[in-house]
Amino acid sequence: MNRSILVAFFAILLPYCLLGAEPSAFGAGDLNNPQPYGLTSTEETLLENRKNLHKVVVKTKNQANEVDSLRERMDGLQTIIESISLSARDNQLKLKSLKKKNSKQLQSNNEYEKRLIQSIQTNSNLIQVNDNQIVVSTRETERLNLLLVELSKLVDTINSRYVTKDEFNMLINDVNKFKDLVAKELKEKAKPKKSKLDNISNSDIAKKAKDYYDKKLYTKALKNYNYLIKKNYKPARSHYMIGEINYYRKNYADALAYFKKSASLYSKASYMPVLMLHTAISMDKTGDKKKAKDFYNAVIAKYPQSDSARIAMDRLDLIK
Repeated sequence: MNRSILVAFFAILLPYCLLGAEPSAFGAGDLNNPQPYGLTSTEETLLENRKNLHKVVVKTKNQANEVDSLRERMDGLQTIIESISLSARDNQLKLKSLKKKNSKQLQSNNEYEKRLIQSIQTNSNLIQVNDNQIVVSTRETERLNLLLVELSKLVDTINSRYVTKDEFNMLINDVNKFKDLVAKELKEKAKPKKSKLDNISNSDIAKKAKDYYDKKLYTKALKNYNYLIKKNYKPARSHYMIGEINYYRKNYADALAYFKKSASLYSKASYMPVLMLHTAISMDKTGDKKKAKDFYNAVIAKYPQSDSARIAMDRLDLIK
């Protein structure tokens, strides 16, 4: 993989490494947080892909640096080898020239035989030195060539570990598909879901909810009352009715939560005697006898003429 492909790799990959899901309230789902929390399954997958992509970028960058360093060393070694080869060739030419010169001197000048012999001896020593240099140069060249072979093998190993072009393209395609999937999901979440109840008046929805409740069609009634709570239409009554549904379903803990909310919104409602009685019974059923007694006594004291007060007295006697 050459340098242009690496540059393209970082240029294409960097935007997706920075991709993150829109942060939710109070920091939940913030992928830019060092310790994100409250992630959806899509955000968790996106976070994992970001980590994997970051690892690929770091690994590829490190490998590129290793290859550049090895190439620089190889270039330097190649220069040294070429210099040694030139020096050896020059030494061989000089040796040949000296041998030829000495031979001519021996044949043409007998009068200077002694001087020629000395010169030959001197030149012989020089030849021996040059021969030794040639041997050393040859050995050094062989050693450097072996080193180049080892470096070539190392480069081939590094290249074999690189992300191939096909793998790179597959990775980019996967990222693009995942980005489209996340964008589509976020777009769908951003759109408010339409309800069939949107075209019906709140008063009609309340009447229909009460009709469902009277027929003990609690699931349908819950849907309508929850819709009215979102629309803030008589929320105290809607909370009370949902509390009643949970009460008759024997979900006493949930019933208590809705009764408490209803009473906090409007404590003078006509249904308050029943609300307080059912609150006391729910506490009785969940084992909170002390608070149940308090509520039974409150119903009796506040609504003494009501049916709820009569039932409260009967149940209070059972606790005693």
